Amino acid sequence: MTRATPVPDTVTIHVPFRLVKRGGRKEMQLPPGAPQQRKADNTLIKALARAFRWKQMLESGDFTTIAELADRDGIAVSYVTRLLRLTQLGPDIIDAILDGRQGAEVTLARLMEPFPVSWIEQKDAFAVH
Repeated sequence: MTRATPVPDTVTIHVPFRLVKRGGRKEMQLPPGAPQQRKADNTLIKALARAFRWKQMLESGDFTTIAELADRDGIAVSYVTRLLRLTQLGPDIIDAILDGRQGAEVTLARLMEPFPVSWIEQKDAFAVH
């Protein structure tokens, strides 16, 4: 068997994208409408894990106050309090974060700000459907 057409030495592929800074790191941004494979945000996942661990430590009686917990870890009480709010996120939002399906507006900085207590209002605020 012989080939009818010769195989080229090089192949050039053009991929439209741009680099943007996000949270102190560079991220590749594809054009609108391009299918995107999201990856989990490790910063958000670590924050969720820490918040749920702290909640469990408080509920089990290992620590009686948030101040004790913050003092043990050498962290400001206000930071611990804001991070503990993450335990009030709806299960759909937590699942989306763990799967990397959260919207671009769901960042740790945004979640550290006050957000609705109602899970339905949270879904609207964070565009998770």
